[in-house]
Amino acid sequence: MKFDLHTHHFRCGHADGNIRDYIEAGIQSGLQAIGISDHSPFLGSEQDQAFPKIYMAKSQLAEYVEEVQQLKKEYEGRIDVLLGLETDYFPDFAELYRSTLAPYPFDYLIGSIHNVEGDSIFNRNRWNKLSDARKIEVKQAYYALIQESARSGMFQILGHIDAMKGNFPAFSDIPADEAIDETLQVIAESNVAIEINTSGKTKLSGGWYPSASILERAHHFGVEVTFGSDAHKPSRVGDDWEEVKAMLKDIGFREWVYFKEKRKIPVAL
Repeated sequence: MKFDLHTHHFRCGHADGNIRDYIEAGIQSGLQAIGISDHSPFLGSEQDQAFPKIYMAKSQLAEYVEEVQQLKKEYEGRIDVLLGLETDYFPDFAELYRSTLAPYPFDYLIGSIHNVEGDSIFNRNRWNKLSDARKIEVKQAYYALIQESARSGMFQILGHIDAMKGNFPAFSDIPADEAIDETLQVIAESNVAIEINTSGKTKLSGGWYPSASILERAHHFGVEVTFGSDAHKPSRVGDDWEEVKAMLKDIGFREWVYFKEKRKIPVAL
């Protein structure tokens, strides 16, 4: 079974196309299931859309859910359309996110860290003039947030767990093996899956999130995995799916998972 659980569309303000475009691309790519998982609204502000080029507006959430549900019915029998959402994990607003999203019939939620210490993980200038010791502290802070998101119980999937390397490839060389291993153990204990996210190829780092070395350690600790292209344009739906599948089998994984009605469904590799 071929699936892709991580796609975006125009509501977030930095993706092309509408939801139907991604579903049609999924059919063309041979998917049996496609997850629609645009960026949730930012709830930590009274504004309807505090960051219009990053998150959808609060007022768009209900219409987003309704549109996906309608398309789910329309495409039944052709492709399984899954209702997802990519949600940032902000400790100060975690309970607000939990209560706001609870009434909606999501098949799954992706928890992602995009901000550390008040700055975007993709801001490569943040590393300028930082000492080696400070770089280690920032990397440890990133993984501490990922651990906290795993323990929160809010998410079925954790998104792109080494994406801080995206625009700063040297991030991977900052020594923090202990923090990464501890994070993978927490993820396994929390029964949350991690995605292999192929959008890393569009960043300066190239390749996928997470790296093969992290996936080898994830396998050692018993972490479950899923697939997400993180497509921001329809042409990337299902991107590198076969290559990721082959890599996982080489590492030793025997299955990956997807989610429906927040139930984990294993699929043999």
